[in-house]
Parts: sequence; structure tokens; C-alpha cells
Amino acid sequence: MASIFNALHIGYSALNAAQIGIDTTGHNLSNAETEGYTRQRVVTSTAYPISIDPGQRGNGTQIAEITRVFDKFVHDRYTIASQNKEYSDTMKKNLEELSSYFPEISDVGIKNDLQNYFDTWQSFANNPSNTALKIALGEQAQVLSQHINETRAQIVNLQSSLNDQLKVNIDEVNRIAGQIAGLNKSINEAEAGGVNNANDLRDQRNSLEMTLAKMIGSKVLVGQVESRNVIDSNIAIEDGSYTIQVGGFNLVDGINFHPIGVDATGNQNGYNDLYYERQDGVKIPFASNITGGKVGAMLELRGSIIGDNGEFQDGFLQETVNNIDTFALGLIESTNNLYAQSATSQMISNSTSFSADQSLMNTDNNFQTGTFDIVVYDIDGQEVGRRSITIDETTVMSGATGGIIEQFSASVDDNSDNNALNDIDDMLNATFLSNIFQVTLNSGLESQGYTFALEDSATSPTNFAGVMGANRFFDGNNAKTIALSSNLKTDPSQISGFKSPAEGDNQTALDMVELQFSSILFSNSTDTLYGHFDALVTTVGTKANSAIISSESITAQYNAVKQEYDSVSKVSIDEELANLIRYQTSYGAAAKIITTIDQMMTTLLGIKQ
Repeated sequence: MASIFNALHIGYSALNAAQIGIDTTGHNLSNAETEGYTRQRVVTSTAYPISIDPGQRGNGTQIAEITRVFDKFVHDRYTIASQNKEYSDTMKKNLEELSSYFPEISDVGIKNDLQNYFDTWQSFANNPSNTALKIALGEQAQVLSQHINETRAQIVNLQSSLNDQLKVNIDEVNRIAGQIAGLNKSINEAEAGGVNNANDLRDQRNSLEMTLAKMIGSKVLVGQVESRNVIDSNIAIEDGSYTIQVGGFNLVDGINFHPIGVDATGNQNGYNDLYYERQDGVKIPFASNITGGKVGAMLELRGSIIGDNGEFQDGFLQETVNNIDTFALGLIESTNNLYAQSATSQMISNSTSFSADQSLMNTDNNFQTGTFDIVVYDIDGQEVGRRSITIDETTVMSGATGGIIEQFSASVDDNSDNNALNDIDDMLNATFLSNIFQVTLNSGLESQGYTFALEDSATSPTNFAGVMGANRFFDGNNAKTIALSSNLKTDPSQISGFKSPAEGDNQTALDMVELQFSSILFSNSTDTLYGHFDALVTTVGTKANSAIISSESITAQYNAVKQEYDSVSKVSIDEELANLIRYQTSYGAAAKIITTIDQMMTTLLGIKQ
């Protein structure tokens, strides 16, 4: 039969259960504001009964387990929402920064500088001999070019800042992944035998999982998910194998982790490239696989694929840099192409990247098939010679029939006067040496006041003078290098508004004014200067506005999912205080059982006396 001591044991088990309940409730209350903490519950069950006649007698209570109120499915939704919010916030922040570089409002911005630049050309056209206007035009050209330089530099600096942040964030990702692998080992040890739940360790791991997902868009894969509806309908916990993947690669595999590599060596711009190193030592490019979280947003903006030239082949910031470079190159080439028609005594081109025997149409430059004229003027501005130069699919600079130099030097009766001494080849000398195109007047003609110019065809322009930078107004070939020509910057009074050196000629200045409304050839499209720049600014503005709207929507979704998660797992102080009172009452009742048994034992012992 059951003894009186069994009754004492029943009271002790109740006392112990209430004590553990109070401990757990106190643990919940003390961690109510701890980030990532999941409330815990004490699960009790009846102790195994004593079998005696006439039937089984209860043997008190026992602690089955202390478990977390945790729903993996809700946690996964919360993780995805957090990841999306981090991605969206990063995009919004950086795109708002980018859009601030293009404040295209009244009296501010590159477009305003461009308008002032062309207005100054108009003033110069009205008085082409005014030295003060030449100086003002030079100053305005420098203001425009410097603003373009500064805007591009700001974009590149933002790109470089994201590159630096990327290294810091990947280092943090690797540190967290290592911590998770260590926690997995501790959890396995704590839960060995299937008796204990490593609740606090699992909370730490879930918190790190959340941080990792927000940073890099990682995904947790587990062997199985178990529901505990008997205990609480909100409990669904992970069990079995454990893997964290990023972009299809295992970052954490059980108690092992595989760090993401960062390498900037060999890149002339110092951009960090990411790689995943397999167990056989093969390094696999990894950046393009990351599309989520903060790092995913950084890569989408900065770029993820680095080309052989050290520049990114993708990324919105790189696209914006390319667009402003294209705009600047279009401005440079179209301006220089027109300015080359202003008569001068010599022309020296930029240093080119192609060889003399390379087809011009097969270079990366913006040559077009067509014709341009070489025109010679006398001291009075009268045209004394003109020859058309043709560029077709096979035209080279020199060294072959039909080359540019060969066409310049060909013996042709340009004036149709049967005089072999007054043609273009008699008056000019053209060379292409060390990748530089140069045209000079033959001996004695410069002292006689002769000048010459390159005039592109109105119907089939070649853009030859613009690409080569012959008699250029602007130096440079992109937004980084655009500047007023060095000789004009030194002496802006040398700026020419004439086409021929005749008194009062202002044709080049007038053509420059018309350039702002003309369709010009950019590297991949035809548009006006204003139109191309407006498209650039609109692209940036639209992207930034889209990010702002998206951020608002994603934040609303995040708040809803967070509220759902908190309702399941977050500590409710009111609920815990109610539990505390309940356990306190249970403790008092259990103590009453023990004091009652004590009195019974006293009575029993008193019988002997």
C-alpha cells in the first residue's frame, strides 16, 4: 500500500512544479525586452501512478519539459519580411542620396549650366569679336564641365562607399555564420539524449538567423518541423539537419561554416569581388548570386560583375555613371565636331587607342560612314580649296588605299583649274604618327594668312573631327575628364566664333547655339543634349521614387508580420504576472499539503507515546 511518505512526495512534486513555474515566469519577465527572446512555458504531466488495490493511486506531478512558444512558420514569414525591409531601406537611402546629385530645379543643376552655356554662345554670336564675351564663354564652359565632373565624382564616391561597406558587411556575415555553427554544436550537446530543450541557445540562433537574413538574404533549411498542438497550437519547432544557404551555396552546414571570400587584389579600382571557395579549393564568383537583404541591395546598386577593365558590367550606379559619361562624350564630340569648322593654322588630335591600319568603323569610337570636307581659306577668308574625305566600312587612318591620310595626300585637281599647285595636297600636310592625327599648312602658307578647317557633311556626317578632337573646344572623353581645352583655358581670347576668318563671320557661334536643339549621335542613340540629360535624370528620379513607394508598402507588410510574430512569441507582461499569481497560489497550496502531512506524521508518532 502507499505510505504516508508517498503523500509527502506528492506535496513535494507540487511544490517543485510551482517553484519551476515561478522561475520560468521570472525568466520571461526579466527578458521581456530582450531582442530575440521567445517566451517559455513549463509543461507538466502526471507522475506514473502507484498500482494497488482497489485501483491506481496518483503519484503527484512531474516536469515534462520547458519549451519555447515558437512557430517556425511565423518566424520564417517574419524573417522574409525583415529581409525585404532591410533591402528596401538600403535601396531607398542610397537612391535618395543619388537623386540629390541631380537637383534639376530652377537655377540649379547641370541642365541649368548647359542652358547658360548656350546662352553665352548666343551672346558671343551677336558680337564675335568681343574679348570679354570670349572670356565669359570660357568661364561658363568651365562651370558646366566642372559641374559634370563633380556629379560623376559624387556617384563614383557613393559606389566606392558601398564597396567599403560591402567588405565590412561580409566580414560580419562570416562572423555570424561562425557563431551559428558554434551554437549548433552547443545545442546538440545540450539536447543530447532528447531530455532537455536548449531554449535560450535556440533563441540566440534564431536571432542570428534573422540578422543574417537581413544582411545577405540567407535561407535556413532544416530536416523537419514538429508541431506541439497538445501543448500549444502556436508551437512548431525545427528539428533534424540544419543548413543555411546563400545564393544556392551552403554558408553553414550543421556545426561547420564556409566563409564568403572577399578579394580586391588585381582590380585597378580596388573593388571587392566575392567568391565561394569549394572544398577542392576552386573559387566560384559569388556576388551575382546574392539578391536579398542589405548586401543584395548594395550589389544591385554598386554592381556585382567586374569586367576586365576594372569597371562594373552591371549595377544601377554604374549605369548612371555610364549614362552621364555618354552625355558628356556626346557634348564633347558634337561641340568639337562643330568647332573644327572654325578655321585654324594647325590641328593636333587627341591620342587615339586604335592603330593606323585598323578600320575606323571597327573601333569603339563613334565614327559614322559618310563624308567630311577639308577647306582652305586665304587671308581674306575666301575659300581657295575644298576636298571631300570619305569614311566607309573599310576606311583606315593610313597605310591602305582610301585611308584618311592617303585621301588627304592624293593628287587631285580640287579646283578643276588644271593647276597642280593649288590643291589640298599642295597646301596641307596630314600625318598619323604615334596614334596622333595632325594637319599643318605647308611651308610659307601660314605666314601668308592661310587657314583651314574640317567641315562635316550636313547629310551624311562622319563625326570624324569630334572623335579625333581636332581643333577641339573641349578636352576629355567622359564626364570625369571633360574640360575646356587647355589652350583655351590658358587664353580664352583665342576662342573662335567664325567659320572663315572673314571680318564679322559668326557662323560657328550660330551653329553652336543651334546645337542645343539638334539631334546628335550618342554612343547608343540619337537625341538632343537636353533630351538625353532629361532621360538620365528621369531614370534616376523614377528609380528613387519607386524605391520610396516600395519601402512604404514593405514597411507596412513588415509591421503586420512583426505584430503576428510578437503575438505568438513575445513576452506579455500582463500574462506573465497572471501566471506568477497562479504559480504563487499553487506554491502555497503545495506547501499546505506538506504541512498537512507533517501534522499527520505528528499525530502518527503521538500514538506511540
